Amino acid sequence: MSLQIDIRKLSLFNRMAKQGANTVANHLNQMTGMQTEMEITKTNFIDIRDIRNHMGHEKQVGIHIELVEQPYGYILFLFSVGSAKKLAHGMMGGMGDPAEKGFSDMEKSAVQEIGNIMTSGFIDGWANVLRTTIDFSTPTFTYGPASRTVESLVGHRDDDVAMVLDSRVRVPDSNVEVKVYTFPELEQLVRMMRKIEV
Repeated sequence: MSLQIDIRKLSLFNRMAKQGANTVANHLNQMTGMQTEMEITKTNFIDIRDIRNHMGHEKQVGIHIELVEQPYGYILFLFSVGSAKKLAHGMMGGMGDPAEKGFSDMEKSAVQEIGNIMTSGFIDGWANVLRTTIDFSTPTFTYGPASRTVESLVGHRDDDVAMVLDSRVRVPDSNVEVKVYTFPELEQLVRMMRKIEV
């Protein structure tokens, strides 16, 4: 299938990103009590073979989900260890002590729940723009090199390129930053966008 699309519909990428971002920030404000900002940095189309280098090899905490309905694909949230722990303890409301090494079960559960909140926000924004509903899997917690995480998600694809929506969630008062990467299946996404009147 061709990936050609009416140039007037390219604005849908931005609308999807902004709607998702605003919902994520609102949900996090409510759940953690932290004043949250969402920044959409850029949309990239990256050769699948270059994904590992783009993501880097630094160890990070990852939360990812799989879209089990169109447009299919994955959403990945990446946190530094410090950011993940601060968000987790904001979510836990002071319950439990930080694990000295790695993450306690409570911390992992809190980070997964934050990933669930963020994912729901993003997907709601996308679904509104695409005028549909999109179901997704339970969030999965990972800890290791970002390049290895993303390779396990999209390295098997037949596509030549992946659309990477590169965004950041920031909690300025707590020095927290989360990177958000989306990897929809492009053919499916283009097919859905072609049906939308602009």
